[in-house]
Amino acid sequence: MNKRKDWGDRDGPPNPPVISLDTLRLTRRTFLAAAATPIIQVPTWRAALASRVAALNGPGLLRSYDTQPGAAPFDLTQANTAYVYDNAASGLALLAAGNTAAATSIADALATAQSNDRAYTDGRLRNAYRAGPAPRTGPYPLAGWWDPKANTWLEDAYQAGIATGVLAWTMLLWAALGPAYQASAHQAADFIAANLKAPSGYYGGFIGFEPHPKRLAWVSTEHNIDLAAAFAAIGRTREAAHAAAFVAAMWQTDQGRFAMGLKPDGTLNDASALDANLWPLLSANPNPKWRSAFPWVLAQHGLPAGAPAAHIQGVDFNTDKDGIWLEGTAYMALAAHRLNQPDIAAHMMATLRANTAPTGLVYATTTPTLTTGLATGTNGDTPDFLYFRRPHIGATAWALLANLNASPFPQ
Repeated sequence: MNKRKDWGDRDGPPNPPVISLDTLRLTRRTFLAAAATPIIQVPTWRAALASRVAALNGPGLLRSYDTQPGAAPFDLTQANTAYVYDNAASGLALLAAGNTAAATSIADALATAQSNDRAYTDGRLRNAYRAGPAPRTGPYPLAGWWDPKANTWLEDAYQAGIATGVLAWTMLLWAALGPAYQASAHQAADFIAANLKAPSGYYGGFIGFEPHPKRLAWVSTEHNIDLAAAFAAIGRTREAAHAAAFVAAMWQTDQGRFAMGLKPDGTLNDASALDANLWPLLSANPNPKWRSAFPWVLAQHGLPAGAPAAHIQGVDFNTDKDGIWLEGTAYMALAAHRLNQPDIAAHMMATLRANTAPTGLVYATTTPTLTTGLATGTNGDTPDFLYFRRPHIGATAWALLANLNASPFPQ
């Protein structure tokens, strides 16, 4: 109930057709900061992220959520948690906004975490670490919390594991910042290539604690979108082609959209996923046929339910339409800008502005809790992953990217 969105039975057929990387052409380190003329004036998003990085006084990681002590178990388990995906996205957004120093502080902390793990030396990162300044010596600490009933310190099995897509986002940040991070990015790429390559695409990652975390056997369309971009950005063309071929194989021609991926048993997971359908549209040269995924997402995820596209205010994570997921709404706004749909983008941006906390961070949801239909464990039997209405750096990073009309993927 308290994990990030990357886990669950995500994601469809073996032996996909081999395609050219021209379909997902993602040239090395060409980042879209150049076109960073704000579409609306909301300086608080950039300032909120930048000021938090500045308060670290050097390399460090940002706490993902502003929690409410004592309000819910979520607030206990997330009080000192810095998710790597949220921080990498924040670094890319700050870089797009011209704040290279802040992005570098995050990238340096992630490089420190990679090279100073308490158990591993193989190039992986964890999904989350303890928020705050990076340690000067010793292993990078993981997040956790004190359980007064058990009278012990606890850690989370998801946070201690690594999602393939999370590592890809770190690689994207490192690649965007240049040669200083080349060794770190290639170490991460080597880990993925050696441990997570599936017959088609790359597996979801690992969950659990050292020394024997469990490899997740599902394959995610979203993760492989991330990997196609990240591998290409550091010149790993063979690995990029393997990920890109999986993404292409997930296109459902009869429906004009991407499936979520493959289930652990290798069968198609044909559920609808926002990121899997919108992120390909943010690549440098998206296949024109992928444009049909945009109206699919509006129809399947848009709120108010049943409203015409011109009146959609935001999108839900899944299709039960029990509330607006604000990070995904920012995806939608950015994709709408890219597809020359200014009215839809304006509605999405207005929702983001209306759901910005006084601190300048965008809330994760418009409702107290939001279901996703995803599971944080290995088999997906219990869809326990929820979002809570808390100010969230990940949603804020994407709102800033949408405001700048800046893709986080190399162009």
